[in-house]
Amino acid sequence: MNDLLKLMLSRRDVRGNSFLPIKIEEKKLELILKSALAAPSVGYSQPWEFVLVDDKLLKEEVYNNFTNENNKAKDIFKNKTLYQELKLEGIKEAPLNIAVLFKGDKEPVLGTTSMEKMGEYSVVCAIQNMWLMARSLDIGIGWVSILDESKVLKTLNVPKDRKLIAYLCLGYVKEFKEEPELKTLKWKEEKELNQLLHFNTFTS
Repeated sequence: MNDLLKLMLSRRDVRGNSFLPIKIEEKKLELILKSALAAPSVGYSQPWEFVLVDDKLLKEEVYNNFTNENNKAKDIFKNKTLYQELKLEGIKEAPLNIAVLFKGDKEPVLGTTSMEKMGEYSVVCAIQNMWLMARSLDIGIGWVSILDESKVLKTLNVPKDRKLIAYLCLGYVKEFKEEPELKTLKWKEEKELNQLLHFNTFTS
C-alpha cells in the first residue's frame, strides 16, 4: 500500500527541458503499453489504440501544431508573464511520443447507453496506468494538451472514426521533481481533501 501511494505521489508531468536523449528499451516500452491494457473499460470494450511516434519530421509537425495553439492561449491567462516562461511540452526532446486514441464501437456498448463518454474515460484510465508504470521504471511522461486534435490526427494519418485522447511524450529524465512544477511556481494553490468532500447531497 505504501509503495503504491509513494508511486502515485511521485508521478510527474514531465516537460521538454527534462528529457534525456536515451531510447526506451523495448521490454520497458512493452510493460508500459501492457499496463494500459490492464485498465478497466466500460462494457469490456477496450477502446484504446496507440500510435508510437519517433519520426523527427512527424514530431516537428506536431510541435508546430503546439506552437500555433500555444500562441493563441498566451493572452487567455491572467499571469501572462509566467505562462510565457512555462515549458509546456517535450515533443521534440522526448525520444518517443505516443498518441492515445479512442475507437468507438458500431454496436451498443454495455454501460454507455446513458453516459456516452464512458468509453473515452476508460482510455484515460489506461493512460494513468501507463503513467504509473513508466514512473516505476524511472521513465517520464508528459501529457501535451495544447494541440489542435484534428491536425494531429491528420499528421498521423488516423482514420476519422478515432478520437485523440492524449498526446504523450516519453523518455528518461534528468530528475523527477520533488513537487509538481506548477505547485512550486504557485500557479494555483493545492486543494485539501476537506475542500472537496460532500456527504449525501452537494453543499456549497
